[in-house]
Amino acid sequence: MRFIGRIRTPWTDRADCPRQERIDGHDCRIELDPDWQDAPDGLDAYGTVEVLYRMDQSRRDLTHQSPRSDGCTLGTFALRSPTRPDLIGTSIMRLPRIEGGVPHVQGLNCGDGTPLIDRKPDRCAFTPNAPEQPGDIQTV
Repeated sequence: MRFIGRIRTPWTDRADCPRQERIDGHDCRIELDPDWQDAPDGLDAYGTVEVLYRMDQSRRDLTHQSPRSDGCTLGTFALRSPTRPDLIGTSIMRLPRIEGGVPHVQGLNCGDGTPLIDRKPDRCAFTPNAPEQPGDIQTV
């Protein structure tokens, strides 16, 4: 896996991060490595984007967790906990602006400097620009 940049948030300590992201939360920046500086071209046509990132400060060894610390557990895949086998986080974020090629999103809940995996237009708002393929219209 190749990281394409870093996420900049107000939180330098994992313990200070919000438990869940908020669409109206803090301003966060998506800083891309130099090779990808032109990649946001056209992204400003979307009001929301999906951000994929590596939760590099999280554990990856729990199959069950107690999110409320009340002794009741749920399976890891039934939660949005940062403790995951591959530590991949995904969030749908509001994209209020792009300044100097740097996308700003609202409400990420990861630590400052989190490695960025990818960023895409929100799949619900995206319409492909390419011609249809046979699989696009096939149903079972």
